[in-house]
Amino acid sequence: MAPKLQTGGEVGYLRIATEEAFAPPELFAEWRRLLDGGLDDPGFRSFFGFILTSDTPRAEFVRERLPDLGERRLADMDATGIDRQILSISAPGPNPLEPDRAAAITTLANDRLAAACREHPDRFSALATIAPQDAKHAAAELDRCKKLGFVGTIVNSHIQHEYLDDPKFWPVFEACEALDLPLYLHPNTPSKGLIAPMLDVRLEGAIFGFAVETGLHLLRLIVSGVFDRFPRLRIVVGHLGEGLPFWLYRLDYMFKSGGRRATENRAQRVPSDYLRQNVWVTTSGMPWSPSIMLCREVLGADRVLYAMDYPWQYEADEVRAHDALPLSPAEKKVLMQTNAEHLFNLSTAKS
Repeated sequence: MAPKLQTGGEVGYLRIATEEAFAPPELFAEWRRLLDGGLDDPGFRSFFGFILTSDTPRAEFVRERLPDLGERRLADMDATGIDRQILSISAPGPNPLEPDRAAAITTLANDRLAAACREHPDRFSALATIAPQDAKHAAAELDRCKKLGFVGTIVNSHIQHEYLDDPKFWPVFEACEALDLPLYLHPNTPSKGLIAPMLDVRLEGAIFGFAVETGLHLLRLIVSGVFDRFPRLRIVVGHLGEGLPFWLYRLDYMFKSGGRRATENRAQRVPSDYLRQNVWVTTSGMPWSPSIMLCREVLGADRVLYAMDYPWQYEADEVRAHDALPLSPAEKKVLMQTNAEHLFNLSTAKS
């Protein structure tokens, strides 16, 4: 058995994991209600229905750990050398819910997260749970959560098959700018318009569908001019940018060449400009040196930060893979610790 990983900065840096999921039992109950009620969302029914009902070890592992904000989670962190988790609501979060139920569950989830952060201030920080389907409530909840010490917010991609570039959701961006809170754009199963060819071969989840869905969502924000309207908006994307860093050259080339839809692009600059200025990427679920090094090269070392993706992907060897990256000790500290401290304003993190 491999030795237990060290914590407390003994390796020269703290390991701050920035995409670590939580879901209260009440949200599980809401998801099951939707599942039993015939919700018209094939991705939710396929992937999350499996997680909610399957007796496989993986599904049971995730269900057992998502609600825990105490000793089990802390023990898992200690076993893998994680010093701090930035907690956030698990996909699909409140996105599938009716507006009133969604607003209620966000308040409940945020109260639980705030209590956990107060109880373990040296181990937990949190991203606010919001329900963009009630954008006014979401903005008010962000203001409340900022006062409670939350360090950002999270949206689990599409909101009942709609995307955040629609101006009706922009009160969320206005609040994020005003409160100086980054927004983590986390995957969901693909919307109805995307998912059909994935379902029969089971590609709708993390293997492929998550990246397609979230990469599309981020590109919609870019080309629709969201970052021109909100230039101080900071977006965080997991899984090393959902493939977009690999595509930077082609995205820019095709955006500039335009073709028949050139006049419909409202962004003032090429996609790579926004990806380098408004977007940060985390290594969640992608502990692979070639991809990490590519993102550091094309986006900048200050734009790439560590995440585990707990409990969906929980492997001590993946932490060791980060420790073994071909980087200097100072560069590893930037990746594992200081980028997260700067982006999320973690004033309580140990130096």
